[in-house]
Amino acid sequence: MLVVGAVFAERMADRVTERLGESLQATASVGSSDLAMLRGRLELGTLAVRKDDIGKLALDVDDVRCELPPLGLALVDRTCGELAVRGVRLEVSTAAVFQIHNPKRNPIHADRVVIDDAVFVFAPSAMVSSVGRIAIYIDHAEAGPTVFKTPLSWLFSLQVLRARLEMPANATVQLRFDHGVLSAAGTLFGSSAASVHVSLPAPHGDARDEIRQLADLGIDFAEQLVTKRAEDWIRSKL
Repeated sequence: MLVVGAVFAERMADRVTERLGESLQATASVGSSDLAMLRGRLELGTLAVRKDDIGKLALDVDDVRCELPPLGLALVDRTCGELAVRGVRLEVSTAAVFQIHNPKRNPIHADRVVIDDAVFVFAPSAMVSSVGRIAIYIDHAEAGPTVFKTPLSWLFSLQVLRARLEMPANATVQLRFDHGVLSAAGTLFGSSAASVHVSLPAPHGDARDEIRQLADLGIDFAEQLVTKRAEDWIRSKL
């Protein structure tokens, strides 16, 4: 079983890099892999994805853990129950890097996603050009079932989030999301948090469509929070 596990760990690592590479039309590599077949767990170390033809995409992940069916069933059922990733660094220069044409392999699917210690950096043209560079620092996030068309697909099934958003002009926002309630505090909203109830849409289309959806969603949530802050201020003056 140990020998079979070692062989299939390498094969599954190759399949992960193939799926990532094809889904993003990029070059992907994995530094190390370990498959515990009896327990049902695949661990990958030093995952890297690079794309620099029509724009720059750089994705680095320190550790990836995928919970698989136990007792060797991962050989026939490779559904990832919980996907846990730690130490993520993503840099994107333009949304064009997500323009994908009919990948042959299905994207990676996970029933649950847990992310710790992640940094996402987007150049002005990558999300909303009028806003400028955006950096998102994630302490912890949890999401439900996810099909990874992009590294951000998990946001559509987001359940819990603790993060910090940095924008131009030294604007900083502390973000919290807890099962449908989004809270924000910081230079744009004041020291006390503004909270709104939000609904996350179902993703549709290809990877680039998802990025556009997320950009529109971010603008909509920002407008809701600003409106809520204004309403709270007016009530405090009455």
